[in-house]
Amino acid sequence: MRLKVLVAALGLAMVGVVGCHRVPSAKSATQRYPVRGVVVSVDAKSGEIDLNAESIPGFMEAMTMTYKLADPTVASELHAGDKITATLLSESDAAGPINMRLTDIVVTGQAKPDYVPKVQYHVPAPGDAVPDFALLNQSARTIRLGQFKGKVLVMTFVYTRCPLADYCPRMSRNFAEIDKDLSGDKKLYAKTHLLSVSFDPTYDTPKVLKSYGEAYTGRYTQETFVHWDFAAPEAAEMQKMEEFFDLGVTPGDNGTLQHSLSTLVIGKDGKVAAFYPTKDWTVAEVEEQIRKAAAV
Repeated sequence: MRLKVLVAALGLAMVGVVGCHRVPSAKSATQRYPVRGVVVSVDAKSGEIDLNAESIPGFMEAMTMTYKLADPTVASELHAGDKITATLLSESDAAGPINMRLTDIVVTGQAKPDYVPKVQYHVPAPGDAVPDFALLNQSARTIRLGQFKGKVLVMTFVYTRCPLADYCPRMSRNFAEIDKDLSGDKKLYAKTHLLSVSFDPTYDTPKVLKSYGEAYTGRYTQETFVHWDFAAPEAAEMQKMEEFFDLGVTPGDNGTLQHSLSTLVIGKDGKVAAFYPTKDWTVAEVEEQIRKAAAV
């Protein structure tokens, strides 16, 4: 099977688009953009699909348009209504983006299931018990999610080399703000813990995570990590965490990773209190969930 299929529920208006199929002139280097959307129609003969795509940061707002498939044969495995993630490849010339095509297509929700996928992705919902995953933290100590029972655990997924300011860095900036806000309430601070999990365990060693964490807390070498851990699981455990927390990760170029996002508030009982699958959550709404969970 050429196409990876997962069971999951895994920015500016485009400027200067004058046609997807014209011959490029003075073509620029290929750019890559993560895409999420719903397939509207499939033309297997031309190797094209109409995709109702979410906004693509730095490229265009949400809209429906026709895209070529880098591998036209993949069209035979797509159906109208399928939810997908993909990588949009594009060059540009003086007139704007050209030669747009989709690659690295992952079906995150099948409208017409035609086989049982090997990987079953779970969409966290309030009340779900969180498995006791093990991770290695910035201090090279093994920690487990179960050890935080009795506290409200706020968890997100990042990787330290993420080049997109509106993705992993945004999650870490938000967590830094939450950490600072909670520190102003000693009782609430004592009832909570933050955890940033890297899905790049090979590169994000304890030393790398320590440096990364020190920078985001703003305390640098004075940071004790008493309230906020930065950790990564072993590769096998990472796959299990990706599946449970509905996190899609695929390799990109030059050490980059194409990925979705997953942020959670986990109650004192070790069960999901709130789940945020995008980057659009606000510090205020997560802090409200934290307070609710801490009061239980």
